[in-house]
Amino acid sequence: MSIYELKPKFQNLLRPLVKLLYSAGVTANQVTLVACVLSILLGALLVKFADVYTLFFLLPIWMFLRMALNAIDGMLAREFNQKTPLGGYLNEATDVISDAALYIPFAFVAPFGWGVISLVIFLAFMSEFLGVLGQVHGSGRRYDGPMGKSDRAFVFGLIGTIYAVFGQLPSWFSWTLYAVALLLVLTCINRVRRGLKS
Repeated sequence: MSIYELKPKFQNLLRPLVKLLYSAGVTANQVTLVACVLSILLGALLVKFADVYTLFFLLPIWMFLRMALNAIDGMLAREFNQKTPLGGYLNEATDVISDAALYIPFAFVAPFGWGVISLVIFLAFMSEFLGVLGQVHGSGRRYDGPMGKSDRAFVFGLIGTIYAVFGQLPSWFSWTLYAVALLLVLTCINRVRRGLKS
């Protein structure tokens, strides 16, 4: 089970906005790049002011908006004939760049550190890389969970919210990201195994 499975319902809610954006001349690649640039800027802001815990309220808001933008660029590409090879590269590359930018600020928030954050970023990259390899081997892009992109957005958004509300995190909270890392390992395994079965 993954939050990603709710994507079709989410897309239906966004469809009127997607049509409006298309009418305004907005392209899928533009949406993809804007989402990445804003993710990097927010990540840089939170790194710079990691001790200003109230700023982390921006994280869950942006995680939600980013999911919306990711759905929008895909819908523009598929439903309005904007699908291009460049778009495919941009979609995958900007996703992992944005993830890293939004996870790095937590390396500056106790009780986390560079070790566990680097581990999560690496495993998140591997899960997306293995998902893309499904296309190479003819089984299609794999989005299997349990810790896909939407699930990670929810977890980091929730942690950001807790930090923003209380101004600190309990020492045992470092284990939450080790749990995320374990679920990412399972995600990698699932994507390979189900890709091979397809």
